[in-house]
Amino acid sequence: MGFVSSVALFLPIFLILVLRLGGYRSFPFLLVYYAMVLIYNLFKEGYIHANQDVVYYWGISNNLLDTPLMLFFLTYFSTSALFTRRLIVLILSFIVFELAVVLLLGFNIKILTIILGPGLLIVFALSLYSFVRQSKIVITNRKSLGKTLIAASQVIAYGCYGILYMLFYVFKTRYVADSFLVYFFVTTFSSLVLCAGIVFEKSRIKKLFELKQSRKELQGIYKDSKAASSFSPVLPDFDREAWN
Repeated sequence: MGFVSSVALFLPIFLILVLRLGGYRSFPFLLVYYAMVLIYNLFKEGYIHANQDVVYYWGISNNLLDTPLMLFFLTYFSTSALFTRRLIVLILSFIVFELAVVLLLGFNIKILTIILGPGLLIVFALSLYSFVRQSKIVITNRKSLGKTLIAASQVIAYGCYGILYMLFYVFKTRYVADSFLVYFFVTTFSSLVLCAGIVFEKSRIKKLFELKQSRKELQGIYKDSKAASSFSPVLPDFDREAWN
């Protein structure tokens, strides 16, 4: 399952790069997130050999960056500039919280008990909110299927990660091997759901760009004629469309 989960973690990276989404809106944060998780997974499974200190500090850094990176990506689901600004404030506040904990307790695994819990809860709550909203839209308009699947993948992942956090850090479970098996399975399944969402979302983005290009061409044709003033108002508002 460790090998399978590594392949599953690689697939979103591959799709983001191949579909040229690496520079689109907040997808770079998703790309960095999955790259860091994949590298750590390869470290732990022994596919990449590195000094134990490197693996240790990479793991801590990976967990510290988890919430900020995912919250930055979730701005993709924002419905307004105001909501985006609030998310940015939340992200910056969480980063300040992380820095305060690191300064007080040091850069060690103990800080993860304090930081991971609130981070997982915040990401899960926002992912669930986005999933519910997109699910309502997709009932009447299939254009939101990609976003719905992407949000669903995060709900699945962070819901289960929250349970694993409770088992590892709160209840100190003795069944570590079984917990890792669950982690690998959840990571694999959520990554596959995410891949499906990325494919559908790329199709929507491609159509959106085509429609925007058509609008520009039409505006260029009619800009010097009286028809432009009567025609332009009925053109679809593709900028508003981009938020859905």
